[in-house]
Amino acid sequence: MEAIITTTELADDLAGPKPPVLLDVRWQLTTRGGAAFDGRAEYAAGHLPGAHYVDLDSELAAAPVGRGRHPLPDLAVFAAAMRRAGVSARRPVVVYDGGHGWAAARAWWLLRWAGHPDVRVLDGGLPSWEGALSADAAEPAAGDFEPAPGALELLDADGAAALARAGVLFDARAGERYRGEVEPIDRIGGHIPGAVSAPTTENVGPDGRFLSAGVLRDRFKALGAVEAAPVGVYCGSGVSAAHEVLALAVAGIDAALYVGSWSEWSADPARPVAVGPGPQ
Repeated sequence: MEAIITTTELADDLAGPKPPVLLDVRWQLTTRGGAAFDGRAEYAAGHLPGAHYVDLDSELAAAPVGRGRHPLPDLAVFAAAMRRAGVSARRPVVVYDGGHGWAAARAWWLLRWAGHPDVRVLDGGLPSWEGALSADAAEPAAGDFEPAPGALELLDADGAAALARAGVLFDARAGERYRGEVEPIDRIGGHIPGAVSAPTTENVGPDGRFLSAGVLRDRFKALGAVEAAPVGVYCGSGVSAAHEVLALAVAGIDAALYVGSWSEWSADPARPVAVGPGPQ
């Protein structure tokens, strides 16, 4: 099953006999002192016809209480949000956001981890869509989705530390955060010892669309994702790392996600911190 879908393919599917459920997951990272992004207002101003808005902070994550900024959501909350949006086990789902791809990838990962068999991300997000937009709120029939967690591999802090030594652990944040030169959000800069810098921004072209599978495969191979090596990914709070897991999936490489990511790791003074350009 493909992990991404083009706008042309989506238009064809929407016109077909089994149209997918559309989820709008527009979201942006808020740094210290920055204005909060209102994804619901963006949705109300215009969205793909029939799409249902899903809030990343409240429906795709739990409250950040000692487990990083975007811990896994309560399964009952997540399931209710998905059913309210019309998600059912036997109907395909397509997720999109404002073009960055991070939030859509978080929804993709959660649904796949929770056992949904057919979820794809709209490559390039809303900016790639050439059809008309709607300002009408969708009122889909309730879905029947029941989460069955465990379909994708999940890492905790200890698992991430071990994988950094036994396999390859990618840090999907910007290089300057990995090196510890700046840290606009979390307590301290740097990276998990042994982790390899692999900014998720380098997985896409200027238009926000993913690079080809072959190019991505070569990129990750050069960074250490060679045959038989287990792969994991983290970022700041498990959002952009989901985008990297998606890029790895496009390249045909399975990867585990450390959801707590740097926001959880760096909050614990007992956890070691590495700085500089190398894994250490």
